[in-house]
Amino acid sequence: MSKESDGPMQSAQRAMRPVLPKRFYKQVRIAERDGVFALELDGRVARTPAKRLLALPSRPLGDAVAAEWAAVTETIDPARMPLTRLVNIAIDRVADNPADVIDEVVNYAGSDLVCYRASEPEGLVEAQNAVWNPVLDWAHDVLGARFQLSEGVRYVEQEAAALAAVRADAEKISRPFALAALASATNLTGSALIPLALARGAISSEQAWQAAHVDEDWQISQWGEDDDAKLRREFRKLGFEAAARVFQLSR
Repeated sequence: MSKESDGPMQSAQRAMRPVLPKRFYKQVRIAERDGVFALELDGRVARTPAKRLLALPSRPLGDAVAAEWAAVTETIDPARMPLTRLVNIAIDRVADNPADVIDEVVNYAGSDLVCYRASEPEGLVEAQNAVWNPVLDWAHDVLGARFQLSEGVRYVEQEAAALAAVRADAEKISRPFALAALASATNLTGSALIPLALARGAISSEQAWQAAHVDEDWQISQWGEDDDAKLRREFRKLGFEAAARVFQLSR
């Protein structure tokens, strides 16, 4: 459709799109500086939005971020650079306020996705049990946390000891990068326990993503998938996979 044939809605949407900066560099590399691995563009150190050094705790993570910048063709689109977005958050926000991030994770655990179960249909109940029970078993066996279950959306208050166990484990997460990944994955899944199990290597990234979408996948199997919902899910998965990579590469 040409611009001339655009309606007022299309014109307004086009006007609201942010103007993305064009690629301004030729060379991307990672340079070790004082024990960290800094992103350099044409030999100049890259900075976060808050003008801090964009430096990573491990070379593998640095190389992964550099690969995003090297893959840029014409414009620098943050939506296509989920690792860079996540490490910027880690450096600019999480590093200064780790306690606030941990509080947020613990709050999610207080109403964790895996604790709210369907009573029917039988197929959905079985699907939830198959992927959520192992997460709860892990939380009990490894964290020493026993969580209470509820049917439907009726709120169930978790024991203080269970939430304290989640807090203790979150505090062990290397910060700020893995902690930013934990917060991001928690927000994307509606669960603190699934990302904690992922961070500790108890489940794979794909298993964690599947666990976070049992209900949605069940609905899709029954009624099909909406195109817009599919696009939103694909975008969320990019962010989730970035968090999983940070867990893996910052160890």
